[in-house]
Amino acid sequence: MANFILIHGIDGNPEECFYPWLRRQLEKEGHKIHTLQFPLPPKASLNNWLKTFKPCSEFVNPETVFVGRSIGPAFILRLLEKSDVKVKAAFLVAGFCSSIELPQHKYLIKPMSTFINKPFEWQKIRSHCYRFFIYNSDNDPFVPLKRGKELAKNLGAELTLVKGAEHFWFEEFPQLLKDIENL
Repeated sequence: MANFILIHGIDGNPEECFYPWLRRQLEKEGHKIHTLQFPLPPKASLNNWLKTFKPCSEFVNPETVFVGRSIGPAFILRLLEKSDVKVKAAFLVAGFCSSIELPQHKYLIKPMSTFINKPFEWQKIRSHCYRFFIYNSDNDPFVPLKRGKELAKNLGAELTLVKGAEHFWFEEFPQLLKDIENL
C-alpha cells in the first residue's frame, strides 16, 4: 500500500475541495494518508511550511505519493529538491512554478513568492520522483493554463487539461483517483 501526503493551498486546509473525498477513497483501499494544516497568510512561507512538514518527513519513502493543489505543487517540488529519497509519484493540481497575477488577492503574493522566488532545480526534482501527473484548467481564475504548461515542460511530464475545472474547488475528482489507481 502507498503512503499519501496531501498538501493544501496557500489559504486553505486539509478539508478543502476534493481532499476529504480522496482521503476516504484511499483509506478504503488501505492506503496511509497524512495531512497537515500549514500556516496561512500572513504566516505562510516556504520556511514555515518546511518546519510544519518536518514531523511528516519520516513518512517520505519510495512508496510515497504526493498530492498537492495550488501552491501545494510548488511546495512538493521544494520537498523533492531536498529529498534523499525517490518517491513513487507526485500529483500536481492547479500548480505553477513561476509568478501568477493575483490582483484581487494581493495578500497572497508575498507568502507565495517565497515558494517560487528562486529557480527550481529541475534535474534534482525529476531524479527524486518516478512519475509526475499534472492537472490544470482552461478557466482557472488564479493559475493561467500557460503556467501549468510551463510546469509540465520543466518536469518532462504530460499535462492533463480538465476543461471548466476553474481552481479545482469541486468535492470529488474521479479522474485523479483513476490515475492514482492506475499507478
